[in-house]
Amino acid sequence: MTYKETLNYLFEQLPMFHRIGAAAYKADLDNTHKLMDELKHPYQRFKAIHVAGTNGKGSTSHMLAAVLQEAGYKVGLYTSPHLKDFRERIRINGKMISQKYVIDFVEQHKKKFEKIAPSFFEWTVALAFNYFADQEIDIAIVEVGLGGRLDSTNVITPELSVITNISFDHTNLLGNTLEKIAIEKAGIIKLNVPVVIGERSDGTDEVFIKTAIKNEAPLFFAEDGFRVKAGRQVNKEGKLFLEYKVNDEKSTQLCDLPGLYQTKNIATVCAAIAILNSEGVCEITSKHFYKALSNVGELTGLKGRWQVLQQKPLVIADTGHNEAGIKEVLKNIKNTPHKNLHFVIGMVNDKDVSKVLSMLPKKAIYYFTKASIPRALDEKELQAQALKYKLKGETYSTVKKAMKASIFNAGKDDLVFIGGSTFTVADAL
Repeated sequence: MTYKETLNYLFEQLPMFHRIGAAAYKADLDNTHKLMDELKHPYQRFKAIHVAGTNGKGSTSHMLAAVLQEAGYKVGLYTSPHLKDFRERIRINGKMISQKYVIDFVEQHKKKFEKIAPSFFEWTVALAFNYFADQEIDIAIVEVGLGGRLDSTNVITPELSVITNISFDHTNLLGNTLEKIAIEKAGIIKLNVPVVIGERSDGTDEVFIKTAIKNEAPLFFAEDGFRVKAGRQVNKEGKLFLEYKVNDEKSTQLCDLPGLYQTKNIATVCAAIAILNSEGVCEITSKHFYKALSNVGELTGLKGRWQVLQQKPLVIADTGHNEAGIKEVLKNIKNTPHKNLHFVIGMVNDKDVSKVLSMLPKKAIYYFTKASIPRALDEKELQAQALKYKLKGETYSTVKKAMKASIFNAGKDDLVFIGGSTFTVADAL
């Protein structure tokens, strides 16, 4: 098979959550265990850090990978979904898995795997773990796909578990209360394995405390030990950086992920690094930490987090898509100087979009669109629902057309924001 044929097989013949939604979700780990048996349990041949959470787990995973890379380790990074290229999901020291490895792996295991009937995500986890083992990495940063307890990645026993935060998302699968969602995320907490919780919450802290006690897992709340304060967003050599300080340090540092919400993720990474050092898993200095965070995008290839696409007009894309994520996006928009706001928005059809729409600014000019996946909400339906909240604008059949119209209509001092779903951003990029 060619690489394109291999991707068509993975994308079109297997249940794929980001394309079809809940129908692709497997509520058990049976298939993954069978795949791991077939591959002789490759995840046992490398150390790992397991990262779950509603928001911020992707940024946190990339930051951790960047810091460990800067410290000289060979680092595997498994994340999802991808934005442009499937191979973004599986990287070593920022370099994507080769097309040849993907082709060879699928051809070698296709017949035996088809008897197990895995989903797209289960296939991808198997591919990633096998690749990391073959390449003899030092440590992998493994991002949970959905939830935690029943996620395919949850066959590993990591050196450290990280749960960034809990908010409402995928309620049809994970539960309709914060406590129920927290129980699913807490499923990655393992016996005697330290766990970092990125943000405290009255509705979820007790879940994590009880689960940690049950598993005799040392529990750390990041914000108890690390306070990260945001400064301004600075434009340096045509690139936006976020100024920040950790605890009471006098010097101001720069992070190349300029969203204000990254302060929460930076605190989580601080706590994770402190534990990895104290447990003797790694040796990481403050120099490694600060240098890595100023260059996360270059080191790991992270995109879509308050990413500047062009200047005059300023065009920014961000993958924040649920209630908590959009709240952070709106803070960033407020913090970004602009005259008029043009909002290119596309959402998915299997979520309640009303909460997000109710939060959006009524004075913005909206460009309702649809990402190129089956789950995308029809742009006219999105426009109709938005009108209930007095959000007005035209519809566009593709993200490309919506972007083109918004940039054409915007003045040089205006802000064009692109978001609403990860897949809208993917099409924009």
